[in-house]
Amino acid sequence: MYTAEDIINEKSYDIIYTSPESTVADALKIMLEKKIGAIAIKNGENFVGIWTERDLMRNVVTEGFFSKTSKIKDVMSTDLKTAQFNESVFSLQDKMLGKRIRHLFIEKDGNIIGILSTGDIIKTILNDKNKELKELNAIVNFDYYENWKFEKKNK
Repeated sequence: MYTAEDIINEKSYDIIYTSPESTVADALKIMLEKKIGAIAIKNGENFVGIWTERDLMRNVVTEGFFSKTSKIKDVMSTDLKTAQFNESVFSLQDKMLGKRIRHLFIEKDGNIIGILSTGDIIKTILNDKNKELKELNAIVNFDYYENWKFEKKNK
């Protein structure tokens, strides 16, 4: 069964982040360039927040918000949800569903080693089920069943 660390290793890219002093427009440019829906906020060596497409949706209707001047530190979410590197994909799914969140920071030995989204979890589960189905299909060869012969006994 896949763990958080397995999924991060398959993704094989670094955590995309910006500083708290960045403007929203700067963060959006990075997100568009990297084709991601969330960006981590890092202050020095510590991750201090996350800002997502959903945050943008909320921010746009906030009085005084302007993407070119609003700082990420003023609009980011700071209540970071974490999971351990060795948690199973199903445990991660339960956390995300239970807490109604879309991103989890993954910790190993006190350090953040990656961020997983609901899309990463769904993709992993579907790929695993697809692999399992192919393995089952390889075991159950329909030629085997087609060669079964039922003979009618005459009385």
